[in-house]
Amino acid sequence: MTDLQYDLIQSELSEPFVLPEGAVAHFNTYGYVKLKNVLSENLLAYYGELITDLVFRLNKLTKPMEERTTYERAFLQVMNLWRESEKVKEFVFSKRLAKIAADLLQSSGVRLYHDQALYKESSGGITPWHADQFYWPLSSPKTATVWIPLQATSMEMGPLAFAEKSHHVEIGRDLEISDESEALMNEALKQFELNETPFELGEVSFHAGWLFHRAGANTSGSPRKVMTMIYMDQDQKVTQPRNEYQQADWETWLLSRPVGGAADSELNPVLFTY
Repeated sequence: MTDLQYDLIQSELSEPFVLPEGAVAHFNTYGYVKLKNVLSENLLAYYGELITDLVFRLNKLTKPMEERTTYERAFLQVMNLWRESEKVKEFVFSKRLAKIAADLLQSSGVRLYHDQALYKESSGGITPWHADQFYWPLSSPKTATVWIPLQATSMEMGPLAFAEKSHHVEIGRDLEISDESEALMNEALKQFELNETPFELGEVSFHAGWLFHRAGANTSGSPRKVMTMIYMDQDQKVTQPRNEYQQADWETWLLSRPVGGAADSELNPVLFTY
């Protein structure tokens, strides 16, 4: 990549994205929004290669697929890549993406909770129904995850699917990702419309922390490479962990910041503020 090309993608990472009319209302009502043409092909190719290299270098899941749990079959998962590479940090700290999160959450600013790469192998299984905030010891529902496919994502690859408006009801909020959550929520979520559509290259989605979502198996023969960042309101407070996963998250991603205080450890920088 030439210096000029690199400068262009750096500019893109910080340039504001104008949300289409109705995007904030859609996010509030349905719990998610899909946005086209947020990131360019050149940007995704450049950072996608860096992220992929890190995933394969840092991944510790090496068991054969037939020996894995349902959760392990869903994807290779590597977190906080921004701490492993200054170049990937540029991507994770993108003001363009963080501003979208702040606007959708109607917040004056957002912090990073953590990033995570989610690579569904060519024989990877389903990602069961779940709500992310089950895992987070955070007081407010003002959270959002950006889901960024690093390639065009067909139905055969297992794109993210959303149970529309499910963030408005308190069902299944005590379920971890498992066969049980898939079976129970398949039944419980029948009252909600399902949005399950492909992603074009450059298209991303943002979904709320309490929105139920899943993904199908990858039957495409190619890996489904996705990068995500989790944003939280910059004034988010830490709550007492309610389960073992929140306890682990509190220690790992919030560095055991005091319960009742701000979620503002050195791992949780403000990425955008007005």
